[in-house]
Amino acid sequence: MVLAIVAFLKSRRAFVLAVAGLQLYSMQNAFAFVEPILRKAPDSRVPPAFHFSVGFTTSNALNMLPGDSNPEDEARKLREQAELLRREVEDVERQKQEVARVEREEEEKIESQKRDTRLRYSTEVPILKGDGTTVMERVDFPPRIAGGKSRIKACQASLPLGIILGESEDLPGMICVDEVASGSNGEAAGVQKGDVLRACTACQVTMETPTWQLLAGGIGQPKTKRFMFSVDGRPFEEIMDAVASNRMDPEERPAYLVLERMD
Repeated sequence: MVLAIVAFLKSRRAFVLAVAGLQLYSMQNAFAFVEPILRKAPDSRVPPAFHFSVGFTTSNALNMLPGDSNPEDEARKLREQAELLRREVEDVERQKQEVARVEREEEEKIESQKRDTRLRYSTEVPILKGDGTTVMERVDFPPRIAGGKSRIKACQASLPLGIILGESEDLPGMICVDEVASGSNGEAAGVQKGDVLRACTACQVTMETPTWQLLAGGIGQPKTKRFMFSVDGRPFEEIMDAVASNRMDPEERPAYLVLERMD
């Protein structure tokens, strides 16, 4: 029986509960009963000079257990750890948002630069479609003046334009405005000396033959078409003919001129 009691009391918590139960006897008898057992339990952490007080209770014994912690302290530590973890998560989230914001601003900046570049080197001109209709569309004109300090401008001017065109000395293969007559239609439209001509409207007469005329052996009817003509790399005489062909427009519309101009 003594061995069973020793084995049971090797657990510190069981030991304290046993001591608390011995309060049913006198404190002296309890100590006399437990002291021999304490001396035979070498792993017990209860000091040899262990004394019982009159106010000793089971709850006091439990509170005296080595290594036990207050539940409130444990709860406080858990709350502190949770708060620390929450702050770390918030910091990571803020860093992610900051990186995303910087990337978004960089993308918007690049897109804005692309839009500005396209607006600088493009303009709306009348485009002849396959069904014979004409629609206004934005057309890109890659710059021919180096340095990125030029822009594309479109203007409309009735004939006679009152301008003199010539081959550029600085830009081989390009046509530029050498002179603008004072009070001319070209001046009123905003044409300036030094402008580089990039495109213009041109008119061409074609023969259109309906199917019923082909079956009857007809040769068709002439029809004038107006379209945009790119002058880049074209012979000077061909460009002059294209500009002058606007006189054939049956609707007598102003000629469209696409110019590249230094800022």
